[in-house]
Amino acid sequence: MAQAQTKAHPEPKQYVQIALLLAVLTGVEVALYYIEQGGVSSSIVYPTLIILAALKFVIVVAFYMHVRYEKSLIARFFTVGFFGALMLYTVVLGTFGVLASLGGQ
Repeated sequence: MAQAQTKAHPEPKQYVQIALLLAVLTGVEVALYYIEQGGVSSSIVYPTLIILAALKFVIVVAFYMHVRYEKSLIARFFTVGFFGALMLYTVVLGTFGVLASLGGQ
């Protein structure tokens, strides 16, 4: 017997609001790129860009892929995978010296 979902899916208006939020975050990312080109330290810009990209990823997965409205077990699997990928990404960046080069500029 299937359990009823406890969380209601967003209305179309909410999807538009989420899309506008994603557009604003993308605008901030583009602005940060141009700020970095203008001479602001990359040690501030790059981590901010990575955080914004991760935030947008989580918003898309949570709302548009409906992970937020699924059983908590599915959300936990996603969360473990997300943090595993984030750790792997960090190790690879550290291996190639990208993280160290951010602090020196």
